[in-house]
Amino acid sequence: MTGKARGRWLVVAIPYLWLLALFLIPFLIVFKISLSQDAIAQPPYTPVFDLAAGWAAFRESLGELSIDNYGYVLSWDNEFIEAYGSSLWIAGISTVLLLLVGYPIAYAMARAPKSIRPTLLMLVILPFWTSFLIRVYAWMGILSPEGLLNQLLIALGIISPDAPLQILATDTAVYIGIVYSYLPFMILPLYSALEKMDETLLEAAADLGCPPLAAFWKITWPLSLPGVFAGCLLCFIPAVGEFVIPDLLGGSDTLMIGKVLWTEFSVNRSWTVSSAVAVLLLLVLVVPIVFYQNVQQRQLEGR
Repeated sequence: MTGKARGRWLVVAIPYLWLLALFLIPFLIVFKISLSQDAIAQPPYTPVFDLAAGWAAFRESLGELSIDNYGYVLSWDNEFIEAYGSSLWIAGISTVLLLLVGYPIAYAMARAPKSIRPTLLMLVILPFWTSFLIRVYAWMGILSPEGLLNQLLIALGIISPDAPLQILATDTAVYIGIVYSYLPFMILPLYSALEKMDETLLEAAADLGCPPLAAFWKITWPLSLPGVFAGCLLCFIPAVGEFVIPDLLGGSDTLMIGKVLWTEFSVNRSWTVSSAVAVLLLLVLVVPIVFYQNVQQRQLEGR
């Protein structure tokens, strides 16, 4: 193997080794636990696929595999199905809100003078310099009945001191937290797509008598769709499994699969059920990823 061929092989192999070590192997461990049965022991499940016990014991353990945990999770008499549906709904609404808020910001950044674009980009990334947990806790202080938002509204005479807004511990607070936390993930891919757009296309459309709004829908929006899809995926996928925001900002009625998974793992000590919940959640999230890849493939084939 020549030096050039070896270099090419390393360039391709390193990302796959990274995914193997940090994604595939942990996923296989979780999948193995999901096929086990609960046990009063440490770990709290009956191990399967135990290669250390020898090949004969390994073959015997194949007959001990069980999909009962998946049947339990997918049954209609528990909260898992409702939690999946609620998580998808909250993540979907949050993604739409993120797109509505992030697109104008990204568009303004892409049309700003080139000299100030790096500064605007830094301001978008600036929240990442602060701990995610601290930022969520800050919203608890803002949205609480005695928080900054209610104090401001009372000072302006918009609401009565006896009737403060009850935002904290509601789904509204969860939406606010998700939109605030994930907004940079929506803005950055949108800005990348809009910044590369050829502005002469809009000038040509204006010369041909196309109104600005029509030019936006016929030129700017279609050309920005790769950024739209990328931003929506970057926001939707982590929002579905979000735990910190609904736990701190949501109420007892806010049901999301991240909270349910944590309860099963830490409170109920059911590693097998929580592993099955995690595997099914991953399968649910694979669907939009495959859809996005198919869209990209069609776009590449159409060029």
